[in-house]
Amino acid sequence: MEMPPRSPDGSERSPPSRELITSRTGSTLCMSSRSESIWTSTSRSKWEIYHKPVIVVSVGAALFLLGTVIIILSCFLKDERKVFKMSGPAFLSLGLMLLVCGFVWIPIIRKKQKQRQKSQFLQSLKSFFFNR
Repeated sequence: MEMPPRSPDGSERSPPSRELITSRTGSTLCMSSRSESIWTSTSRSKWEIYHKPVIVVSVGAALFLLGTVIIILSCFLKDERKVFKMSGPAFLSLGLMLLVCGFVWIPIIRKKQKQRQKSQFLQSLKSFFFNR
């Protein structure tokens, strides 16, 4: 039976270097997908750009309205008042939080789009001058 090579102090050595070189990490794959999306100049529709914040805002609005309805019902129904008193404000605050997050997300996406357009323009200028 073959023993793994040991270092002079008697501890085990690290795995062979060829195993480390051939392994692929997730960060490398993530970087390549990011760079690919930056350099492709296909225009995306408004829905593709803003669909996530729109969904967050609509879910937030639905939860906010649900919380409002539950609070109003708690005023009229006296039987199940404790359940309504606890769940109404919870839905109301959750809905308000999602509404605010979605409305803040939209200007952030607009700013990113402007920066991406500027970087593409600067990259095209750079390639024009340096590829002569």
